[in-house]
Amino acid sequence: MSERKVLNKYYPPDFDPSKIPRMKLPKNRQYTVRLMAPFNMRCKTCGEYIYKGKKFNARKEDVENDDYLGIRIYRFYIKCTRCLQEISFKTDPKNTDYEIEAGATRNFMALKLAEEQAIREEEEAKEEEASNPMKLLENRTKQSKNEIELLESLEELKDLNRRQETVDYDSMLLAYDSTISQREREEKLQQLDDEYVKTIKFQNSQKRKVVVEEEIIEEDEPEVKVSKSETPKTEITFNEPRIQKKAVSARKMLSGLVKLKKDEPKKEEKPQSSGLSLLGAYSDSENSE
Repeated sequence: MSERKVLNKYYPPDFDPSKIPRMKLPKNRQYTVRLMAPFNMRCKTCGEYIYKGKKFNARKEDVENDDYLGIRIYRFYIKCTRCLQEISFKTDPKNTDYEIEAGATRNFMALKLAEEQAIREEEEAKEEEASNPMKLLENRTKQSKNEIELLESLEELKDLNRRQETVDYDSMLLAYDSTISQREREEKLQQLDDEYVKTIKFQNSQKRKVVVEEEIIEEDEPEVKVSKSETPKTEITFNEPRIQKKAVSARKMLSGLVKLKKDEPKKEEKPQSSGLSLLGAYSDSENSE
């Protein structure tokens, strides 16, 4: 039994492909293709509307003796869905669009007409400027004037933005908010300050040592010097209260002085000699002589 889908065919040894007869097809042959309507149209015979995107089995052919910059142009034939009237249109590579030929009219397209009119006006303005130098000068002055006005308006907008940046609308609304009392506003501000302080992280302060050195001299007594080796070194940390620091340092410094006063013998108090006593003593010495 032979295969249903044959991939390899048998060619006999004496096969000559030049002896195969060839069919003579027409030069401009039409092909059946499946396409969609490229634009909205209305049939001229029955008035049926054919909308863009409707599918048809169309015949396609090449347009003879017509091309655009070497690009081939094709013509399509479709039939009206109501009266079976034949409608033909062809490609337009110049405008990247399609052009209706017979059997129907293209519906109004405002956008396309506006674009075409704008292109026509621009071309007319260019031709007028090329032919009339005064018109060219007027257009240039208008263009420069428009540029100056645009720059001025831009500067005004920048100044307005600078003024608005300085105004704090939140604070203004908060100040004139009648629903919040003065006390509630102060509490809210205090709460915000506390939250901000909590977010700050302080570094641990290192302990520092402070050595106190003093020299004490007493009148009518031998000088008692406190050498650097005998001075007590007091360690003062910044974590202790200030009053406690002062009391401890004063107590330690005066402890050596109190001991020295206790060890010394008490001297007899000498009466202070006045000027009269000196004169009496001088007269007694003269009489004895």
